Amino acid sequence: MEVTAGGRTTTPSAPKVRQVLAVLIARRNEHVSLSALATELWEGRPPRSATGTVQTYVYLLRKLLEPNGDPADNNGPLVTKAAGYLLRVGPGECDEAEFAELSARGQAALREGDPRTAAELLNAALALWTGPALADVIQGPLLQAHAMRLQERHMHTMELRVSAELSLGLHRELVGELKELACAHPLHEWFQGSLIIALQRCGRRDEALQVYQQLRTVLRDELGLDPSPGIQRIQQHVLEGKESTADLSLLPG
Repeated sequence: MEVTAGGRTTTPSAPKVRQVLAVLIARRNEHVSLSALATELWEGRPPRSATGTVQTYVYLLRKLLEPNGDPADNNGPLVTKAAGYLLRVGPGECDEAEFAELSARGQAALREGDPRTAAELLNAALALWTGPALADVIQGPLLQAHAMRLQERHMHTMELRVSAELSLGLHRELVGELKELACAHPLHEWFQGSLIIALQRCGRRDEALQVYQQLRTVLRDELGLDPSPGIQRIQQHVLEGKESTADLSLLPG
């Protein structure tokens, strides 16, 4: 998590203050109650001093977010409201919101048959990421769920971008990246299937079949399952020497 203002970094260093700010950013432009913050900070077991402690954290955040203002007033981006707080965040002020917008536009472009525009938008969305979501913030129940949701969106956006670039015939450029993704996510059939397709289109039939066999072995050993019907059909296409853009439609999900 990084917060900047006026060209300087204002990210709080104190762990609990960072945690409060992360919650307010995750729920930006929404009311967040004191009880919700206490549950996040102390995971359902807040001390008697919880209210005063949270108020102190908010006071410190106001000093960071408005270094030239009065941290006791209620006119800045962090507003006290109905036994809780609201962080006002405008357009262009939050990378997470920009990521979501670019990803949605990229998905729409891909659905409308414009893979080039889709690839541009999806690459722009992914460029906003610098690492795992909230990796440097203590996570209670709310932030754990939020981080998981962000990681799922990130994964889905990567899938969409690979789809767009495969549709553009960039299979040779994708092989290296897909090998890394397949290695990092051995149970992720979508990445494994995309790698099989890319290798097939590069004329590397034996490698494509080897990826399928590795996936089959891992799924059976770890989950007691066989590859999905779509992946099995992709493997059959490889065996039959078929090279068809229809293979993309066989990928899971």
